[in-house]
Formats: sequence, structure tokens, C-alpha cells
Amino acid sequence: MGIFSRTRDIIAANFTDLLDKAEDPAKMIRMIILEMEETLVEVRASAARTIADQKEMRRHITKLDSLQESWTEKAELALSKGREDLAKAALVEKQKAADMAHQLGGEITVLDEALKSSEEDINKLQTKLREARTRQNSIVTRLETAHNRYKLREMYAGPKMQDAFSRFEIMERRVDMAEGRAEVAGMGAPPKSLEEEIAELKSAEKVEAELAAMKARVGKDG
Repeated sequence: MGIFSRTRDIIAANFTDLLDKAEDPAKMIRMIILEMEETLVEVRASAARTIADQKEMRRHITKLDSLQESWTEKAELALSKGREDLAKAALVEKQKAADMAHQLGGEITVLDEALKSSEEDINKLQTKLREARTRQNSIVTRLETAHNRYKLREMYAGPKMQDAFSRFEIMERRVDMAEGRAEVAGMGAPPKSLEEEIAELKSAEKVEAELAAMKARVGKDG
């Protein structure tokens, strides 16, 4: 037994209600489509068998019509020869063939009605199947969109992103601390004494004198 046990159940089914009650709508609609496709194959196979039965019946009716003609000829022959008893027996056989042909004709009419019903069912099933496939495409698209939105949300608002930014903040804090230590290292240094400043000036004078002498020598060599 599938989701639908009979063709009429599928035709009368309300897809929206089925999908609303399903825990996994995508899986449910795949099962619905599979059930409908299998039912459609069964209905078509049944219709094909009905058509084949009708053809066989019509061939049999044709044979019975020929048989009736044959018994009619035999009855006429017997009657012409004065054998009324044989003519009557031949007509009885003709009537049997006629009754059987009439019965088969009635069965063909019943099968015609069944074929019309099958054709209607097939058309309705195909309509339902198209509707189900359209719903399937829509559901798949919506699920993919929702999945992508979830991934994006996880990317910019999820714990991984928050953790990454937390690490950035830790690194920035470390840099701030390093810069702070460098600034503190220059704080509180003792001022230079007068002798140290004068010694620095003398050292600078020596460097400048040596630089001037070097320029002079270079100029002469040139």
C-alpha cells in the first residue's frame, strides 16, 4: 500500500494539506509523485488491456456473424429439401450465435464506458502530476534559498564569525599593550646634566670640524 491506495484517492487528494502535515515536505512530495507515476502506469496498462479485449470481442462477433449466415444457408438448404426438422435445428444454432454476439456487444459497450472513465482518470492524474511536479520545483527552490540564507547568517552572525572578531580584538589589545609599554619606557627618564649637555656640544663641534677639514681636502684633490 502506498500513500494512495486507489486512483480516486489521488484525484481527490489535497496536496497542500498533505504537505502541511509532513515533517519533510520535499520527501513527501517525492513519494507523492512516485505513487502517482506508478498509478498512472497501472491505469494506462489497464486501459490497454481493455482495448485488447474489445478487439478480440469484435473479431469474435465477426466470426459469429459469419456463423449466423452459414446456419441461415444451411436452414434454407434443409428446408428446400423438405427437411424442416434440420432447418429448425440450424435456425436454433443461428440463434445461439446471435445471442452470443449480442452478449459480446453488450460487454463491449460496458468496456467502452470503462475506457471513457479510464481516459478521464488519466487526464486528471496527469493534471495532478503536473501540479505535484510544480510544487516539487517550488519546494526545492525554497529549501535551497532557506539553506543559503542560513549559511550566510551563520557566516556573519554565527559563533565562528564572532570567535574570529573576538580574536581580532585580542590582537588589537596586545598591540595597544605593546605601544603602551613603549610609551611608558620613555617616561621618568632623568634629565641631562649641564656637563653632559656641554660634552655633547664639544663632541658635535669636533665632528663638524673634522667634516669641514674633509671637505677642504676633497676640494683640493678635485
